Amino acid sequence: MKTALVLGAGGFIGSHMVKRLRADGYWVRGVDLKYPEFSETEANEFVCMDLTDREVMRRVIRYGGERGNFYRSIVDKFLEPFDEIYQFAADMGGAGFIFTGDNDADIMRNSACINLNLLEEQRKWNEDKGTNHTKIFYSSSACMYPEHNQLDPENPDCRESSAYPANPDSEYGWEKLFSERLYLAYNRNYDIPVCVARYHNIFGPEGTWDGGKEKAPAAICRKVALLPEVGGAIEVWGDGLQTRSFLFIDECIEATYRLMHSDFQGPVNIGSEEMVTINQLVETAAKVSGKVVTKMHKLDAPLGVRGRNSNNDLVREKLGWDYSQTLEEGIAKTYAWISEQIKSRQHGVVDITSKELEHAESI
Repeated sequence: MKTALVLGAGGFIGSHMVKRLRADGYWVRGVDLKYPEFSETEANEFVCMDLTDREVMRRVIRYGGERGNFYRSIVDKFLEPFDEIYQFAADMGGAGFIFTGDNDADIMRNSACINLNLLEEQRKWNEDKGTNHTKIFYSSSACMYPEHNQLDPENPDCRESSAYPANPDSEYGWEKLFSERLYLAYNRNYDIPVCVARYHNIFGPEGTWDGGKEKAPAAICRKVALLPEVGGAIEVWGDGLQTRSFLFIDECIEATYRLMHSDFQGPVNIGSEEMVTINQLVETAAKVSGKVVTKMHKLDAPLGVRGRNSNNDLVREKLGWDYSQTLEEGIAKTYAWISEQIKSRQHGVVDITSKELEHAESI
């Protein structure tokens, strides 16, 4: 049985990756500050702890058998490295979190600490065990691409080769770029197998949809779902002419899995090439909802770059992968799920997983 450690397993992409790995027969340990918000974790063992703590990281990368071992005392000679590690853990959110400037220090410190802890503790663990078979996947972001290549909303340049000279438009993007280089440096100097993907706006069911850290598709779906059946007006950040592409979560997981099980290291884009304006995103959500929606543009809202679109030439060449779902198909699934979340909240339904209940009772 293959083993995998998923860091950030309580988050959107991480929790979906846990499901994929379990479906493929892996023994999986998930680690995060929180349990998945919208469904039970499918991890064999879930550790709810802070990965910025070096001692926590030292312990979670050690595998002690199918019964799990994190909360049992087992000496190192009876523990083994994991076969695969998926690193999704980060301090992140949508434009309202990343681009205000208020969270820059936390974003850089927390995310960099996690990545430094992982690589250094894995390096030492490999030395102790005399092996380096553990492969690490790192989830980078399109936010690391230079701002000057994304000023024209109709012709953004997000080819992998366009990353330098570096000039990300946020501290979140700078940290992602630094950590990409960190993983590649540990590969060169310590022979740790790694692969790196640059995600482009992943969305879908079980993603954050309110509270300030949600991404644009979830925010738009929520705003439309909250309108009465006849429709109405929603606030849209910016003039709505800024462009993006959005990739549905199932496709992201498939591409990530293929990358991890290939000989290609990356960095490589994982995204959709169906570029739309934010106005068109609103119109897509309105279409699937059946409501008449008008837009009120908030021109002083945080925005990010004017244009961004995945370029999939390299991922098609190296992995034989390409996106297959249209934006409308993904928005239809996401809108339906968010609508149900809103209805449950309005009717006072509190969704607490059994793992969360066990954790609360143990405190």
